Amino acid sequence: MAITAAMVKELREMTGAGMMDAKKALVETNGDQEAAIDWLRTKGLAKAAKKAGRIAAEGLVAVQVSGTKGVAVEVNSETDFVGKNADFQKMVSGIADVAILVGNTAELLAADMGGKPVADVVTDAVATIGENMSVRRMASVEGDVVTSYVHNPAASGMGKIGVLVALKGGDDAFGKQVAMHIAAANPQSLSETDLDPTIVEKEKNVQIEIAREFGKPEQVIEKMIVGRMKKFLSEVTLLGQNFVINPDQTVAKAAEEAGAEIVAFVRMEVGEGIERKEEDFAAEVAKAAQG
Repeated sequence: MAITAAMVKELREMTGAGMMDAKKALVETNGDQEAAIDWLRTKGLAKAAKKAGRIAAEGLVAVQVSGTKGVAVEVNSETDFVGKNADFQKMVSGIADVAILVGNTAELLAADMGGKPVADVVTDAVATIGENMSVRRMASVEGDVVTSYVHNPAASGMGKIGVLVALKGGDDAFGKQVAMHIAAANPQSLSETDLDPTIVEKEKNVQIEIAREFGKPEQVIEKMIVGRMKKFLSEVTLLGQNFVINPDQTVAKAAEEAGAEIVAFVRMEVGEGIERKEEDFAAEVAKAAQG
C-alpha cells in the first residue's frame, strides 16, 4: 500500500511521533493507522493517542431528564454555524423532548413531533436552513436519581458534550459532580466488568510488547503486566478513576461516602467517532487551474 504524506501527517498529529517514525510505522503495518499507533507505542515513540474523542462532524447534543429517566440525543449538521442557529436549536430541543418517550433511535425517527415524524421534521429543516442534517443517535439511563450536565452549553440543555448519570441513592448534587467528572475524564466504561474485553486484550498485548522491547525476561514481564493493567483500568473505568473533585480518592470511594451507587452513565460528544475528510485546498486549486 502506498504511504501518502497525508497519512503520515494524520498519524503524527494523533501520536506526537516524528515524521520518519510515523512513516516507518505505516510501512510496517501496511498503512493501518490503528496498528501503526500500537507499533509506535511498543517502540516507545508515541504519546497516548486519544482516538475515541476525535471530532469530525458538527451539530449539538441535547440532554433531557424526566423523573427517573434521562436521554441524550445527537443531531448533526454540516457546520458549526448551524449549531448556533435558533431554529436548529429549537428543533434539537424538541427532538430531545420526544426522545424521553421512546427507547431507541429508530423509534425516535418515527415518533410524532408536532404532527410529523421526527425524520420528516429534520428533512423540512434541511430545506429551510440549507444544510444536510441527521439525528445520529440517542442513549438513555434510568435510576433513583438521574442528573444531566452540558459542558459549555450553546443553549439550555444542549452543547458539544452532554452527560447523564443515573444513581441508586445519593442526590442530584453528587450526581452533578460525577457528571462533570465524566465530561472531563471521558471514561470508557463504568467498571472493569463493563469494559470491552477486546480493549483490555489489546492493551495487554501492547504492554507486553513494550516490555519485550526493553529486553525484560518473560517471567518478569508477567509480573510487570499485572501492575500496568491495573493502572490502565484505573484510568479508563469511571469507578477506578481519581475523582476530579477530590483527586485523593477514586470515584467509587466518593460514591460510597455519598451513600450512592452509580448504576449507569452516558457521555455523548458531537461527532465522536466520525472521520471527516480533510480537503487539500492547494491541491484543489492546482487541479482547477489545470482545467
